[in-house]
This record gives sequence, C-alpha cells and structure tokens, in this order.
Amino acid sequence: MRTPIIAGNWKMNNNIEESIELVEEIKKFQLDRDVEAVICVPFTDIKDVKAAIKDTDIKLGAQNMHWEEKGAFTGEISPLMLKELGVDYVILGHSERRQYFNETDDTVNKKMKSALNHDIKPIICVGESLEERESGKEREVVKSQVIKAFEDIDRKEIENIVIAYEPIWAIGTGKTASADDANDMIGFIRDTIGEIYGKEEKQNIRIQYGGSVKPDTISELMGKEEVDGALVGGASLKSEDFVKLINY
Repeated sequence: MRTPIIAGNWKMNNNIEESIELVEEIKKFQLDRDVEAVICVPFTDIKDVKAAIKDTDIKLGAQNMHWEEKGAFTGEISPLMLKELGVDYVILGHSERRQYFNETDDTVNKKMKSALNHDIKPIICVGESLEERESGKEREVVKSQVIKAFEDIDRKEIENIVIAYEPIWAIGTGKTASADDANDMIGFIRDTIGEIYGKEEKQNIRIQYGGSVKPDTISELMGKEEVDGALVGGASLKSEDFVKLINY
C-alpha cells in the first residue's frame, strides 16, 4: 500500500527566523503518522529547519539542485551539499523552474539520476499549460514529460520517486482541477509508468496532485483512488492549514 505524502513547497518565502517559527507552530499539533509530511524550504533555511524538525517525523526537502557534484556552476547547489545538510527530498522540474529558469525534460532527467545516486528522493513535477489543455494536448504533453524524465531510470528506484502532477494553469492562480480531473490524469500518469516498467511498478509509485490545494479540498482529493498526496504551495506557509492537509 502506498503511503500518502503531503509536501509543502515554501518557494521563495521565509527567512531563517520565520522558518523556525513556522516549524515550531507545526510541532504544536499532533500529525497523522500514517501520512508522510515533507517541507521543502529555501536553501538558506535548510540547516536551521533540519535542526528544528530533529525530533519529529517531518521530512526535509530542497526546491532544486544541480546534477553535478561540484564545478564551475556559479550560484548552483550540488547533491553533495544537500546530502551533507540531511535533505531527504528535492523538487525537480517545477513549472516555475521550467518557465523562468529554462529547465527542460533533459535537465530534469539528469537531476533525477543524480538525486537517486546520492540517496535523495526526487519529487518530479509534470503538468500542462491552459493552452495545451484547451487544445486537447494535455495527455500528450504530460506523457512526454514523464517518459523523458524517466529515461534510463532503473525500475528498482520507483519506490524512491514521487511524481507531482501540477497543471500549470492551477499553480498560484486560485484555480484548481476537480478531484475527478486530478484522479483521471494521475491514473493516466500511472498507466504511463506501467507502460515503461510494468504493473507492479505502476502500483508502487506515489503520485501527488499540486495546484492551489487547500484544506477544504484535500479530503475529496485524497478520497480518490489514484491520488497519493499533494504538493502544496501557499497553504503550507500557514501552520494550521498545513496541519489540516496532513490530517485530512
């Protein structure tokens, strides 16, 4: 059985003091231990947040990384640096990275291989734009992203990978796909994994939905057969909202 996973993406928010304060607020609540809780914080907050969650079940994630261990890549962060700080997860290929920083399916694939080689679990983001959905190309686009991201990835790694289906038109817009729409696309993504690796692997991989997820929509979403969790933006910056998502 797949363990549900709720991951908060803080994006470019919270300095160290604010991050510690938010973690301490979250720690006041009893969290459902049958749900894996992850917070993906800015690079500058990683060390202090790691210390703050030390005696909890909360896992730590980064929001990006380079695929090389070291080198002349000014401004980049390597997997070795993340590993040294005790990072468990890393978000790769988020639509904002693709849109603003020229991330491609090729770089996502390189980063995923590197993350897995360093025992960091990748959260791979895929999703279509509003234009692609309205033109009926959403499945074609998402399938292509999945196939390219998983190129030369060993089937034994499937249990260490999370896919986040994030329709671009629903990120930070207040719009959200219906629970049925999310379930349908996540099922399609699962079938795509099945085409690549087989029936067992498609049942083992965890697939989240992301895109303006809120406490009042999480219960219906998590009630769907194919949905294994959520990658959450704004709601993860409020302790009570994030806890409600974990304790759906």
